[in-house]
Amino acid sequence: MSDIRLARVPLAALPTPVDELPRLSDRLGCRIYVKRDDLTGLAMGGNKTRKLEYLVADAISAGARTLITAGAPQSNHCRQTAAAAARMGLRCVLILSGEQSQPQTSTGNILLDRLLGAEIVWTEGKDRDAMMEQVLEGERLAGHQPYLIPYGGSNPIGAAAYAVAMLEFAAQNIEVDWVVFATSSGGTQAGLALGARLGGLKARLHAISVDKPTSPFRDRVSELANRTAEKIGAEYRIRPDELIVDDRFVGAGYGKPDALELGAISLFARMEGILLDPVYTGRAAGGMLSMIRSREIAPGARVLFWHTGGTPALWAYSAQLAAFNG
Repeated sequence: MSDIRLARVPLAALPTPVDELPRLSDRLGCRIYVKRDDLTGLAMGGNKTRKLEYLVADAISAGARTLITAGAPQSNHCRQTAAAAARMGLRCVLILSGEQSQPQTSTGNILLDRLLGAEIVWTEGKDRDAMMEQVLEGERLAGHQPYLIPYGGSNPIGAAAYAVAMLEFAAQNIEVDWVVFATSSGGTQAGLALGARLGGLKARLHAISVDKPTSPFRDRVSELANRTAEKIGAEYRIRPDELIVDDRFVGAGYGKPDALELGAISLFARMEGILLDPVYTGRAAGGMLSMIRSREIAPGARVLFWHTGGTPALWAYSAQLAAFNG
């Protein structure tokens, strides 16, 4: 199966390029490439735009007039959802964890959420899922015909977009031994794993967890991959033990960068002019660099780093970045 047919609205600039990183490759002794999903184009890009092409198409087919989703204060998913809603002339309500009075609520992704016209609802200590249901019901009562997009866009419709993305990469005819990427809500990983199976990709898919322990998260990714396979009519099934969720680099937790992330951000910027983010790609790239330096990734290996975007979050962490001397 090489073709996935789901309703889609064009939001992303595709295919995204694959760039070779010659200076970083020379320094580390591996041949390193980057899949530039930071260049998908919608409101500063990122991986969620691929998912939103299918999710928004489903929302429109259901007659929706409002998109509702949730995330952390500096959520890239929320920023891209707000942009997709603006592009399609829909309302957007974002449920963000935390309090409106907390620091960094006027910079980074939150600034862009507001510029894009999204209504922001803060959880203020309440359960986020309960808040989503409350907002959903309020929008229904107001006659706004809401459509709920799950955290990270990680359901079978959203994950299918990354099966398509992996087929896109396969068509770019670049042979690699490893594909390294960040995983958190699981949709990108589930889709890439399924797409690799559909496209016959033999590379090792190595997901570096941003915030989840390997177990039971790996089971959740497997379940989502299999539900996605059913959605698109594929016969493949993926067992949990076929997936890699590497939780060694979680560190202090979600959105709490330390030397691992800050060092990777600095190295990519200074050697290749590529900007990573402090939450997802910084942590995944830091893990990849650690694995190369320890020779867990062998010298001479061909490694693809899948850049899932997130650049606007850099501004929310400017103090840590400015103080970093690595």
